[in-house]
Amino acid sequence: MPCLGWRIALLLWTLSRIRSSGAALPASPKCDEVLATPLAHHAFSASSVFASGYAAGYAKLNRRGGAGGWSPLDNDHYQWLQVDLGGRKQITAIATQGRYSSSDWTTQYRLLYSDTGRNWKPYQQDGNIWAFLGNSNTESVVRHELQHAIVAHFLRFIPLKWSAEGRIGLRIDVYGCAYWGDVINFDGQGVISYRFKMKKMKILKDVISLKFKTLESEGVILHGEGQQGDYITLELRAAKLVLLINLGSNQYGSILGHTSVTSGSLLDDNHWHTVVIERYRRNVNFTLDRHTQHFRTNGEFDHLDLDYELTFGGMPFSGKPSSGSRKNFIGCMESINYNGDNITDLARRKKLDTSSFRNLTFSCVESHTFPVFFNATSFLRLPGRYGRDTASVSLHFRTWNPSGLLLYSALADGTVEVGLTEGKVAVHINVTQKKNTRIEISSGSGLNDGQWHEVRFLAKENFALLTIDGDEASAVRTNTPIQIKTGGTYYFGGYFMRSSSSPMQRSFQGCMQLIHVDDQLADLRAVEQGRLGSFENVSLDMCAIIDRCVPNHCEHGGRCSQSWDSFSCSCEGTGYAGATCHTSVYEQSCEAYKHLGRTSDAYWIDPDGSGPLGPFKVQCSMTEDKVWSIVANNLAAQSPVSSPGRDKRVVLQLNYSASAEQVAAVTGGAEHCEQHVAYACRSSRLLNTPDGTPYTWWVGRGNEKHYYWGGSGPGIQKCACGIERNCTDPKYYCNCDADHRQWREDSGALKYKDHLPVIQVAVGDTSRAGSEAKLTVGPLRCQGDRSYWNAAAFTTPSSYLHFSTFQGETSADISFYFKTSSPYGVFLENLGNTDFIRLELKSPTTVSFSFDVGNGPVELVVRSPTPLDDDQWHRVSAERNVKEAVLQLDQKNREVRPAPPQGHTRLELYSQLYVGAAGGQRGFLGCIRSLKMNGVTLDLEERAKVTPGVKPGCSGHCSSFGTYCRNGGKCVEKYNGYSCDCSHTAFDGTFCTKDVGAFFETGTFLRYNFMSELAAASSRETNLTREELSFSFSTSSVPSILVYISSRTQDYLAVVLRQNGTLQIRYDLGGLREPFTINLDQRNMANGQPHNVNISRVERTIQLQLDHYPPVNYSLPEASDTQFNLIKALFLGKVFETGQIDPVLIEKYNTPGFVGCLSRVQFNGIAPLKLTLRSRVAAPVHVQGKLVESNCGATPLTISPMSAATDPWHLDSARGDFPFNEERVVPDGVNRNSAIIGGIIAVVIFTILCTLVFLIRHMFRHKGTYHTNEAKGAESADNADAAIIVNDPNFTETIDESKKEWFI
Repeated sequence: MPCLGWRIALLLWTLSRIRSSGAALPASPKCDEVLATPLAHHAFSASSVFASGYAAGYAKLNRRGGAGGWSPLDNDHYQWLQVDLGGRKQITAIATQGRYSSSDWTTQYRLLYSDTGRNWKPYQQDGNIWAFLGNSNTESVVRHELQHAIVAHFLRFIPLKWSAEGRIGLRIDVYGCAYWGDVINFDGQGVISYRFKMKKMKILKDVISLKFKTLESEGVILHGEGQQGDYITLELRAAKLVLLINLGSNQYGSILGHTSVTSGSLLDDNHWHTVVIERYRRNVNFTLDRHTQHFRTNGEFDHLDLDYELTFGGMPFSGKPSSGSRKNFIGCMESINYNGDNITDLARRKKLDTSSFRNLTFSCVESHTFPVFFNATSFLRLPGRYGRDTASVSLHFRTWNPSGLLLYSALADGTVEVGLTEGKVAVHINVTQKKNTRIEISSGSGLNDGQWHEVRFLAKENFALLTIDGDEASAVRTNTPIQIKTGGTYYFGGYFMRSSSSPMQRSFQGCMQLIHVDDQLADLRAVEQGRLGSFENVSLDMCAIIDRCVPNHCEHGGRCSQSWDSFSCSCEGTGYAGATCHTSVYEQSCEAYKHLGRTSDAYWIDPDGSGPLGPFKVQCSMTEDKVWSIVANNLAAQSPVSSPGRDKRVVLQLNYSASAEQVAAVTGGAEHCEQHVAYACRSSRLLNTPDGTPYTWWVGRGNEKHYYWGGSGPGIQKCACGIERNCTDPKYYCNCDADHRQWREDSGALKYKDHLPVIQVAVGDTSRAGSEAKLTVGPLRCQGDRSYWNAAAFTTPSSYLHFSTFQGETSADISFYFKTSSPYGVFLENLGNTDFIRLELKSPTTVSFSFDVGNGPVELVVRSPTPLDDDQWHRVSAERNVKEAVLQLDQKNREVRPAPPQGHTRLELYSQLYVGAAGGQRGFLGCIRSLKMNGVTLDLEERAKVTPGVKPGCSGHCSSFGTYCRNGGKCVEKYNGYSCDCSHTAFDGTFCTKDVGAFFETGTFLRYNFMSELAAASSRETNLTREELSFSFSTSSVPSILVYISSRTQDYLAVVLRQNGTLQIRYDLGGLREPFTINLDQRNMANGQPHNVNISRVERTIQLQLDHYPPVNYSLPEASDTQFNLIKALFLGKVFETGQIDPVLIEKYNTPGFVGCLSRVQFNGIAPLKLTLRSRVAAPVHVQGKLVESNCGATPLTISPMSAATDPWHLDSARGDFPFNEERVVPDGVNRNSAIIGGIIAVVIFTILCTLVFLIRHMFRHKGTYHTNEAKGAESADNADAAIIVNDPNFTETIDESKKEWFI
């Protein structure tokens, strides 16, 4: 059900995106209008101009005015070309061109954008400040589609590199469309109150969207709450966005609904950020600036219960006192939408309560901060007052680096340095006036957290003071005797001059703003215009700090830390390794540990590798042929069960050493699972009768109740003794149900793995006086690992398997085993437009891993010291992430390639994934198995079944010995051999050659139920257009029904022996007045010899093969239907069925029933006899009478096969002389006279039997009527059993042999 919930949530998300984006985005689906070229000349400006003909206004794409474009006065990194778009526009693409007919062009540039012409923001892509590739000549146009659209009023193009033969030259254009959105300015006092139509709202789904920008790191953006404790809050904390939701907690504290999710970082940059919250029940999508987090709220409730109102911009004045300490939002919001209502538009039209605002404005009040951005080679020099006895400096900074120079100044006699050291601000004062005096003070901690921090430094005679973030508690003073004389010049962010006294730190990477020197705010705009101070490699009016840990590329709980240029992941204690903690350090299963040579022990396993499931510990029990994974639970063996009160059930909850998802991964990948359960009882009933309400049940995976016990199977309310017919009291189907005062026990293994593990047991009969019970639920035991041996063999160079596109944008891992005798071949390949990923065997000793994410092809090569084309298994693992690429071969040979510090990081693929070969590549010949991509095992075997040139499995041991697996048995590859899987055949034994058969006594029959009526109504598998039926038999008794297949309609298939011993096949699929019959009148099949029958039908064509004779085809009449509708049950030996049945079958063939042997019975992959005699799990099979296992129906034939020329079943036979003379093929010991005598005796016996049958039918003719309507007859049934049979078409339980034939 969670999957369904997520699909609904995704649909809701898609619809809400369409609805909520309407206010901000244009109606036109194509946002590609030319924006720059139509602008007036004065809309363009620049840092400088080479000459009047090179003015910024001439920088229009494909225009030749003036000197043919813009060129600045100087060729350096401080030049820029600016465009005023005349209003806010949505920009989707940009294009550049060199200056016309010149040697001037720009080869690389950056793009800045702004709403105000101040506080610029660099365009970022793939987590970096993006550098666009420009031109290589003057005329060609290079256009770039932006990976994500931006909204801006002003654009700046910053040349980074230019023509080596000329100067910076540029012509540009911008593409996009108009943008509009309602804006509201929040002053920290007023809030907007959106009041609901009803006082109390019970909300199942929410869609909230808005945009905000602010300089504050704290503030409540929206809030709503209810008296029941529900709430939703969106707020800024430490410049990060926090979403708080509580859908309800109960008063006992057992259900805690509080959920907190954090997104983003550095959101106090005064730039627009987009937020979308979509909730459907407990499923939430939380999107901030294109990064979406999917999560489910805690607790068990689905509705958000809010009272009265939802407020935007802060807490309501009627809010609870506990929430009054939160700050209101200060900044701007735009396009606020709540569940389809445009809040900003309603506020503009005064439809909402805005009375708390002192001055509500619908425009954004811009700030006047002027940030400065420093890199490792930057400095800013500002003048101060010379010769003063007081040095006073303050500034705000933010950085990720633990160390860096904030301020350096040479005093008249000494120096002063303020810098970061290990996240603290340290001040070093060195005065050399009379004697060297050095003062060192420090304050703060962890100041390299990317947040804005204020530093105030004051030094004067005999006094120095350092304060951090205005906190008096952080103030550090010193009263060391000093004399201060300022030098008049202050260096911020770097000092690179050679001098006798240099600072301890040379540079700073980060941002500064609000710089005060001598208590005066520095005019940084004057610095930008060259009127004050100087600078080097500084970006003014911009703070381009990037949080490289948001989104966090450290996976699986890895801890992210960062410097200015990069990030690193600490994977300690996570169970994963690698640069991004992507790769599991544990094996996927106990099976994998065994093949590493490990013995039985406790091991950590990780079934999905790099997937979302974490590793967990299991017990591995390893034998020669099987490997068991054992997951323990907390229920002690023989746990006493006592009822808390009369008529109350005791519920025992089981907790496992792994989560439900982890256990599901074990059972899902296993070939077989089982769990032992035991119920010891004294006067305590377990299940009751199959028709009664069970006293005890257990809950398995999926929280479904189950009413069967160990040793039984789904749908059968019995214990093991009921299946084996050896219960203490034969009237019950569980030992405990007999309610004896002596201790009894019902135990056995639960083996239907889709129901396992047992997570809860409800015991209901322990409240009576004298009732006692003890419960045991053993550990979950699973055997085999289907993914570990999932393999495909590629037999031709052009053969391949294809799968859906590999999704590994920022993190991808691939691992597999291969074996081959070919010296080369492509393992797999996936392509994009230019991106690709490929793994290849390039030579007998070389494996290559190559890819391209947009920065050019990269190839990693690992060489093996020994040949790889030795037809032995070799393991390859490859990983690519934003930090590095790794290729490893056989856990030994390894190559690592770091990712470039700047560039594309996303792998964008579009084609299908090809395994084994690719277009134009050398195909792989050999086997690949256990192919995992990002933790998901690709099902090579299933895909290979329908792919030419590829075979499921691997031709290892099975290629040599697989032919020994006969009769449809599947050869299963083993680590040190092979085995034959006979589970889907009607045979048994080592090579699936041992017949499974039984002897049927008079009145014995077997019934196999295909499906319940409810399941049949919803399944197409019960409507057949093709059947395969095969069996062998031997008998001397006629007439009889060998096989009968019934339906919930009147359709049926029957194979009968007629009175003369000949075989008849009867098909009734509807459309005909009489059933379609095939009479094989040529020989007596009731001769005591075994005979094989194979019947197959496809649509109208029926093929029949008898013994070793060639098959013969028959065709259903055109009037006949071809669909066998709603198959119900298969009968062997006799029919005991409700509903309308062909009276011919009952009258001629059903009495006294088949006497003889049936063997190797199989219908469409179902072997009912084998299920009855061999299955360890309870099957939907019911046996009436005595059934004795025997292979008497499958002994070698004593009649030799005949040629087609003498074959009476061959319709095209040239010698079709009928009747066929059986003397030609009988053994020498049987002559013609013996055959005649035997025939006379048979006629006499047959005459006597017919007379007896006629007399019996005459005596009981009043009970021979068939009721065609199953709903009728219950009232007139002779007894309770008869009523059950008449009314329940799924009746499969035991009927006493004393019941008469008229219940058929």
